[in-house]
Amino acid sequence: MKKQDIISKLPYSKPFLFVDEILNIDDNRVEGVFTFDENLDFYKGHFKDNPVTPGVILTEVMAQIGLVCLGIFLLNEKYNINTAIAMTSTNMEFLKPVFPNEKVTVISEKMYFRFGKLKCKVQMLNKNGVVVCTGIISGMLI
Repeated sequence: MKKQDIISKLPYSKPFLFVDEILNIDDNRVEGVFTFDENLDFYKGHFKDNPVTPGVILTEVMAQIGLVCLGIFLLNEKYNINTAIAMTSTNMEFLKPVFPNEKVTVISEKMYFRFGKLKCKVQMLNKNGVVVCTGIISGMLI
């Protein structure tokens, strides 16, 4: 499965699609990027005169790249199943702010994939390679 095919199978569209490109993907790991456009609506009120990307959006970016993209790859490559993974739980730690126009890289490593559940260790890095948030994300087949 081609990287662009995975993105086209995501159940999201703009303005809620937070995957620009998948850089690498295999049975155990995915790495992808997203750039936060300064015109995204949530920047208008979070925070007034000092926009910062909300943690819930950072979590969503990590889930889309690190869980859903990897899940689509695993299901289509290994089992030839055309379905998706939906997030069921997260445990995130936010370490640094992410500002408008920042490009981030998400790296996700599969912890396990069994009984229809995928669990991954994810981290988001800024352009300098500094970890801005990290955590564990789980999802189920939908």
